[in-house]
Amino acid sequence: MDFSVVIPARYDSQRLPGKALVQIAGKPMIQRVYEQASKSDARRIIVATDDERIASVVTSFGGLSCMTSAEHPSGTDRIQEVVRLESMRDDDIVVNVQGDEPLIPPEVINQVAGNLAENDVSMATLYETIDGLDELFDPNIVKLVSNEKGMAMYFSRAPIPWDRDHIPHSLQYSVPNEMDDRIQYKRHVGIYAYRVRLLNQYVTWPVDEIEQIERLEQLRILRKGLQIHVAEAVEKIPPGVDTEKDLQQTRLLLED
Repeated sequence: MDFSVVIPARYDSQRLPGKALVQIAGKPMIQRVYEQASKSDARRIIVATDDERIASVVTSFGGLSCMTSAEHPSGTDRIQEVVRLESMRDDDIVVNVQGDEPLIPPEVINQVAGNLAENDVSMATLYETIDGLDELFDPNIVKLVSNEKGMAMYFSRAPIPWDRDHIPHSLQYSVPNEMDDRIQYKRHVGIYAYRVRLLNQYVTWPVDEIEQIERLEQLRILRKGLQIHVAEAVEKIPPGVDTEKDLQQTRLLLED
């Protein structure tokens, strides 16, 4: 299986400025992410950045970087610029690994790339099972439902599927005491595999209304009638680094 990994890495971050370069157990975070991706079967790994400081650090540890526009509205647009600059072919597979996941297991990178290669779709992603009510009702955790063929039906920040018989019917509802164990709630994991063809199409489509409401880019693809393959991650994926608290927890894990 032949695929590339692209790691979008911006310098600016509202909650943790310059986080791509913060030190974690003696190495900048972008190097930690790059090294995890290097353990996968990817043929090449490219850091897509808009900042010379990040590009310089990537070069210093022997990595490959690609300078991209600072005007991209999303990581997907940034990845598409990379595939264009690298003259990738329409059928090539690209895996998007987030630049703030220094603990990403290489097994899930291989998994999502393999799932795309084995299915007649243009995009694949992963999920984990939700076991707690706090996760289910957290709008920062994206949920999904899929059909019998393993294709996504919808992604949402709301708790889906909505358990009509157990969740109170009120806009001011309170969280129920327990989950119905007959329902498998799925937490979307933000790792994607794309065919280059889809990336080239995606950047030509206008932002979709539902995408704007949910603040979820992948809904643009579903609204175009295309399929997204989903599967349960073969390995638990540790949380990424979004805040100072996340950073300290990751440092503890890697410094032990």
